[in-house]
Amino acid sequence: MRLIDTHTHLDFPDFDADRQAVLAEARRQGVEQVVVLGVHEGNWQRVWSLIESDPQLHAALGLHPVFLGQHRPEHLEQLRHWLDRLAGHPQLCAVGEFGLDYYIESLDRERQQALFEAQLQVAKDYQLPALLHVRRSHAPITAALKAFKLERRGIIHAFSGSREEAREYLKLGFKLGLGGAPTWPQALRLRKVLAELPLDAIVLETDSPDMAPAMYPGVRNSPAHLPAIAESLAQIMGVEVERLVEASRVNACEVFGWSSTV
Repeated sequence: MRLIDTHTHLDFPDFDADRQAVLAEARRQGVEQVVVLGVHEGNWQRVWSLIESDPQLHAALGLHPVFLGQHRPEHLEQLRHWLDRLAGHPQLCAVGEFGLDYYIESLDRERQQALFEAQLQVAKDYQLPALLHVRRSHAPITAALKAFKLERRGIIHAFSGSREEAREYLKLGFKLGLGGAPTWPQALRLRKVLAELPLDAIVLETDSPDMAPAMYPGVRNSPAHLPAIAESLAQIMGVEVERLVEASRVNACEVFGWSSTV
């Protein structure tokens, strides 16, 4: 299997003790390309330094809503400076992770919305795909995507919405990121939605070190878990795992503008 993990946070301190061993094990498991996402201005350099160390890693830079308290207005300009400097670099693949989080009630929604729309504009201006964090905020996310009409679209990370919400994202040209969450038996509603998704709708992800699948409960998630996640999702979707993995690879290459031979 030739796997692409479209969403990780391998720069996080959780991996400081054994990051290279984690990557080596993932490659033994068939994970060929890994996307590492920035979440606040303070970790972009850390992300990029990691990317520069390995040609099979790819970076996205963004301002995550959960870190709203750390973000400053000038960080948007700094994001543009980073994208100017890295323009055309083959390992820069997207703007992200950014979006809206209505699950955490203490996060100011007005500030989130302003930051979200500002980064949609950045993605549009730089013609990069958007890797979106969406928690209990599908309606305002889809409304903004309809208004901005991104040329490169992107991925709805850790999709957990309804059949109707999935249909809206697909109509907008976005892919749905699937990882560990649907592998848990209690995710009955999400499993029903997944069973109806076309293969050209999805990309695989782990969100390492978070969102461990049911096969690895209570442990740090890793790109090396992606084959097991793919096996579980294939059973839920009623397809052969090889077909799911290949579809995810083709879809990821489409999103990121990579050659299909990657």
